[in-house]
Amino acid sequence: MHSDLKRILVVDDEDKIVEVVKSYLENSGYIVYAAFNGRQAMEMYEKMNPSLIILDLMLPDLSGEEICKAIRKRSSVPIIMLTAKVEEEDVLRGLDIGADDYVTKPFSPRQLVARVGALLRRVSGENMPLSGIISFNDGELVIDTLRYEVRKREKIINLTPYEFKLLLTLVKFPSKVFTREELINLVFGEDFEGYNRTVDTHIKNLRQKIEDDTKNPKYILTVHGIGYRFGGDKSEI
Repeated sequence: MHSDLKRILVVDDEDKIVEVVKSYLENSGYIVYAAFNGRQAMEMYEKMNPSLIILDLMLPDLSGEEICKAIRKRSSVPIIMLTAKVEEEDVLRGLDIGADDYVTKPFSPRQLVARVGALLRRVSGENMPLSGIISFNDGELVIDTLRYEVRKREKIINLTPYEFKLLLTLVKFPSKVFTREELINLVFGEDFEGYNRTVDTHIKNLRQKIEDDTKNPKYILTVHGIGYRFGGDKSEI
């Protein structure tokens, strides 16, 4: 019965926060697991294979950043950071290590549930083009929209949900130059309340994964003063 229900892992050392978040998520139909420190979080992650993780940055043993890095080495499961830090640099550092979104404390549980729903909808491939497999530069870069997979020289590249959506957005309109605001609306949604530089961080991460030389990219091109465009040459498969 639970196979199609989404499993959420909530990681926070404050019982009250876990209790409230768990209650709101369960009322919205999710199955919720809780961990109160980093070690527990890693054990639960291994056992439960959650659909999404809500992760507090300040934990008593391992930091949320360490957990995020460890999980990102093996999975692109969506991660929402909970952070009391509201400084732009702290938030960008969290996104830099692979988190998909962040919510600053104190937060509205309703808003958090809405962010969870929005992120899971993006992951499930909402609005994906149905062309299946798109290939670039004589098959060097291949995007499989049905399997939700990107391959570089036949090796699978592990992208986070937002990196995949960002790449797909640029690919759909190869000659269009996107401003940061347009990419935020298309990739993160119009209700996104973050910094424009968030896009730059995701672009940087994406380049590190798909470009041979990040200083001279051939796929994700910067158009100075405006934004970004896709530069790959489409090839027949």
